[in-house]
Amino acid sequence: MLQQIFCNLIAKYDADTNTANALWHTIAKNYNSSGRYYHNLSHLENLLASLTQHSEMIEDWDTVVFAVFYHDAVYNTIKQDNEEKSAQLAEKELTRIGYPAHRIQRCKQHILATKRHESGTDTDTNLFTDADLSVLGADWDIYAVYYRNIRKEYAIYPDMLYNPGRKKVLQHFLAMDTIYKTAVYRDRYEQKAKENLQRELELI
Repeated sequence: MLQQIFCNLIAKYDADTNTANALWHTIAKNYNSSGRYYHNLSHLENLLASLTQHSEMIEDWDTVVFAVFYHDAVYNTIKQDNEEKSAQLAEKELTRIGYPAHRIQRCKQHILATKRHESGTDTDTNLFTDADLSVLGADWDIYAVYYRNIRKEYAIYPDMLYNPGRKKVLQHFLAMDTIYKTAVYRDRYEQKAKENLQRELELI
């Protein structure tokens, strides 16, 4: 399903099926790479499903969908510039299909916003980053699978190094006035997300 959605989207801007297939190959290769237990194609499916429920609120749907596919395209747990590298890859690939420059910049903005998930002035960006965090407000059994998979992705680090960093991330979100920037996500997920984050924090 993801491949069809992606290739159909590419076809709106570049009719060459070889181009669409080549770009999809890069996406699939990156998200299927070893060591990805959470930031994989299943994450993209869940993110798209969440955003589709609120598509009527999104101004530039195509740009948001491109952001979904590229936002974790580069993911290296020993690097601090994954979002920047992912945005650069999106710019390169979208330029290749002749996507309008101002929309490419907006796509990069969506991707870069996932670095800290702070509130911005662009509703599309806020909806995108909220959807990216929707797992935080899932039922505990789903959340538990999520945080355990994140731990697997950082398996290179022993607990004595991983745990302080994870605590910092959890505390960062808990210290926010609100985790979610939009009312539609805040109303549905905020309270449960805080409960889950606090519960995980107490388990570390």
